[in-house]
This record gives sequence, structure tokens and C-alpha cells, in this order.
Amino acid sequence: MLTLPSKWAAALTEYTTSAACRVLLEKIASERRKYQVFPPEDAVFRALELTDLAKVKVVILGQDPYHDNNQAHGLAFSVPQGVKMPPSLRNIYKELAAEYPGTAIPDSGDLTHWAEQGVLLLNTVLTVRAHCANSHAHWGWEEFTDEIIRAVNRHAPTGVVFMLWGNPAQKKRGLIDENRHHVLCCAHPSPLSAYRGFFNSNIFRRANELLESSAQKPIEWLKNDQIQESLFL
Repeated sequence: MLTLPSKWAAALTEYTTSAACRVLLEKIASERRKYQVFPPEDAVFRALELTDLAKVKVVILGQDPYHDNNQAHGLAFSVPQGVKMPPSLRNIYKELAAEYPGTAIPDSGDLTHWAEQGVLLLNTVLTVRAHCANSHAHWGWEEFTDEIIRAVNRHAPTGVVFMLWGNPAQKKRGLIDENRHHVLCCAHPSPLSAYRGFFNSNIFRRANELLESSAQKPIEWLKNDQIQESLFL
């Protein structure tokens, strides 16, 4: 049985009660019986649990969860406290350091504090077999998460900032009503593309400026933690 927070459940009922959703969930359950699957079952919908539909202010789209041990915990780009930062997240923090010079950079890759402020950290695929990147792509998650994007588009307050990093995320642009919401596009923070338009994009400041233009509180992207010196090596 699929259990989602009440506002999300109401907005997604048509899909979550469909045969397609039932087939997807049965396939994931079968996969878990045979293999290790990330994130843990109780964390698959953590992004929805931490970010209420009525309080979404920013959407950041990832692809599929991290596939190595202890990394995935249900939030795109985030890893739990104490886990080594993956390269894309390290580059996100480098861009933040450039946009907010003199501000301390967290030594943790846990982005829960973003989610709690209204940043929906949504992967387009919500599970993955351990150590097999993209192994659950095209199983049906994409249809599910498209419905999540449509729900934000229709039901979240006007002025949500969709931050679309890289071509796969930017293909979702057609799901967004740009008369109601904002879209910011740039390269993906992966080491393969960060120097081709993610660095120096000013993407986080621009998002906050858009929020402030519609009288919304900006996101506190950085917390007062110690600078992780190795970030810049």
C-alpha cells in the first residue's frame, strides 16, 4: 500500500490508484526481495514527506538515487550526515561558495535543511539497485515523478522556481506553466558538465531573487558550519 502525505496523496490519487502505479510498486517489491535496493523502503518518498505541497518554493530535479552504500536517503543530490560528498554535490557547494563569498560552507552533504524550507529535491527515478546506476530507469518512475511535477505546477502557490540542471531535467520544462512559475536552466553540476555552464551560473542567487520578487522568503542555502578545506583542493 502506498502511503503519502495527505496533500500529495490527494493531488496524485489518479496516478497512485492506476494499474501502472500498481505494476511499478510490485516490480520494486520483487526487486527488493532479490537484490539490495536504495534508498531504504521508508525513505523512497522522503522528499514529499519533508516538503509539503502547499509550501513548495523551489524544485530541483535529479536523475536517479546514488547507488553506493549509505548514500541515498530520498533527497536528490543529498547524502546523510557523515557520508563523503559525491562529486556533483561538491560542485554545488563550490558554486554556492562563489555566489556567497565569505560564507561558511557546510561540511555535511545532508540537504534536509533545504527540503524543510520548501525545496523539493526530487529525483525523476526514485529507486536503484545497489551499485547499478540507472537500473530502475524506464520502469515507470518517470511517469510517477512527472505527475509530481504536474501537481506542483497546478497546486503549489504561484511563483515556484524550477531549477532544471542539464538536458534530462530540462526536458521536463513542458510540464511547467511559466505564466505561474519560474524556470531557471543551467548545466548539470556533474564534473562532466559543471564547467560548461553550472559554475558561474549564479543559479542560487537568481532563485532567491525570484522568490523575493513574489514576496516569498528566500532559501537559506548555507548553514553556519565549518568550511571543509578539501572541498577546494
